[in-house]
Amino acid sequence: MGRREAMGMLIGAASTALASSAKCEEVPAGLEIVDTHTHFYDPTRPEGVPWPQPGTPLYRKVMPSDWKALANPLGIQKTVVVEASKWVEDNQWILELAEREKCIVGFVGNLDPGTPEFGDQLKRFTANPVFRGIRVGGSRLIKGVEEPEFLAGIKRLVERDLSLDVNGGPDLLMAVDKLAVKVPELRIVVDHVGGAGDAAKPSSAWKEGIKAVARHPKVWCKVSGLVEGAGGGKGNAPKEAGYYAPVLDMVWHAFGEDRVVFGSNWPVSDRGAPFDVVVGLVRQYFEGKGKTAARKYFADNGKAVYKWIDRS
Repeated sequence: MGRREAMGMLIGAASTALASSAKCEEVPAGLEIVDTHTHFYDPTRPEGVPWPQPGTPLYRKVMPSDWKALANPLGIQKTVVVEASKWVEDNQWILELAEREKCIVGFVGNLDPGTPEFGDQLKRFTANPVFRGIRVGGSRLIKGVEEPEFLAGIKRLVERDLSLDVNGGPDLLMAVDKLAVKVPELRIVVDHVGGAGDAAKPSSAWKEGIKAVARHPKVWCKVSGLVEGAGGGKGNAPKEAGYYAPVLDMVWHAFGEDRVVFGSNWPVSDRGAPFDVVVGLVRQYFEGKGKTAARKYFADNGKAVYKWIDRS
């Protein structure tokens, strides 16, 4: 064998080793990741779906198999589904889906605590242990926190050891602050870092809101929705965690390592960046805080707030 051929083989072997190393780095070694924020839906059903709207990129059939194709290669095997649809029967649709898909360890339904039907609905759906709480939108929470009927419904969540996800912008955070004072036993998850918008330049209202809600020991912050506010919604949000540091640093210092939770917000996250980028940038940040902090963020804290069941 000539010198040139031998050098070629060495270079080729080195390249193969580097490629294998990079591939292995994509799969967390000894780090469990549970995605606590996914959406599944099927616009091809006879009744269709109320969300997303036809004509948008999100208006397509999105099922667990689609998520697993993206998540499993990154070492992610479990998810908590969060229901965006306000149709009551769509809660049942997801629970039936979970019977077939064991990757769904928890489900956050969509019900209105201020309605007369809420008690019966909650009794019906909590018969299935996969049902771990409900989600309420910002505008409904802002109004509801002043309504006795709404608060009575919220207290039913506490009685059944369920959690409340809340979704909205900075004005939502002050309503969460009020709710946590009125119902301090309730576990609350602030989705999508409280609607910070572009994480490189959060508003003063958001900063004050984060400080207000973080003072309550049973309020968690879901670090999701980062890429959707960057890159103009064209799927090319920055890939480096440093870009998102103004929001990430504040959330980290406000909530600490025990009350931050991972969620991808897939497939909505596609509007900002591919799934692997969404996972990669928070891995950059939280693994930089040490193994214990990363383990808590990616799995332990989510289990503490949702109390999902092991279905393996």
